[in-house]
Amino acid sequence: MTRAAMPSPRALLVQRFLRSPAFVVGLAIVVLLVVMGVLGVWLSPYDATAMNLRNRLSPPTAQNWFGTDNFGRDNFTRVAVGSQMSLFVGLMVVLISGVGGALIGAIAGYVRSLDNIMMRVMDAFMAFPAMLLAIAITAALGPSLFNVVIALAISYIPRTARIVRSSTLVVREQQFIEAAQVAGSSTARILRVHILPNCLSAMVVQLTFVFAYAVLAEATLSYLGVGLPPPAPTWGNAISAGREYIIEAWWMSVFPGLAITLAVLGFNLLGDGLRDVLDPHLATEM
Repeated sequence: MTRAAMPSPRALLVQRFLRSPAFVVGLAIVVLLVVMGVLGVWLSPYDATAMNLRNRLSPPTAQNWFGTDNFGRDNFTRVAVGSQMSLFVGLMVVLISGVGGALIGAIAGYVRSLDNIMMRVMDAFMAFPAMLLAIAITAALGPSLFNVVIALAISYIPRTARIVRSSTLVVREQQFIEAAQVAGSSTARILRVHILPNCLSAMVVQLTFVFAYAVLAEATLSYLGVGLPPPAPTWGNAISAGREYIIEAWWMSVFPGLAITLAVLGFNLLGDGLRDVLDPHLATEM
């Protein structure tokens, strides 16, 4: 008898991901939003900012799937472009807060002399609610795409840093770290080669939640008037414009609101699925 070939570690990991309902559903929702953002604009014959006052406040039809707004602009096209804007903001916030939080958390957790100082600074930022801090920063810098990304990244760097620091405190006590120190490895090399790779799983899970928070926060900032200024087709701007017509033109606010709900739900489910698969305490149960 020939011995059956054992599946590779990568195949086992893929199987564990596919057995997680939260991960599968979350990934499907995220892919749907990406497809809508990429293909929706290409398939739509309308311009997201082109006005047609003769067709203003038109209900959903075969020509305008999500109806039109108070300026006659196609609501589906604006929701699709808003998907691009929200996903771009979320991606940039994740990249900046991920890199910044990883560096701060790893250094604070490994270099004991810097731990207290760096974490007290992070605690000072976390003393303010993330949304309040983002509103204050965007109000000071002015409404623009770049300023929204910077404001949200600054708001979420402390949370990522604390997650990485917690993982670093555990990793630095392992024997392979002591072996690297005895071998004469520099602090930078130990952080790059040994510490950060072992903190990656916890950081990835945290960043999926940061993505969801960033999408929701960007919509909130736009709704409050301190995010991307009109006529930028963002979900928050669409809901803000539709609040005056919520009775006669409910579709102006409902469809962007559903898009925000799906985005936040999708990334939260994706984060839950990643946590279930990557958490070593839960991996044996799956």
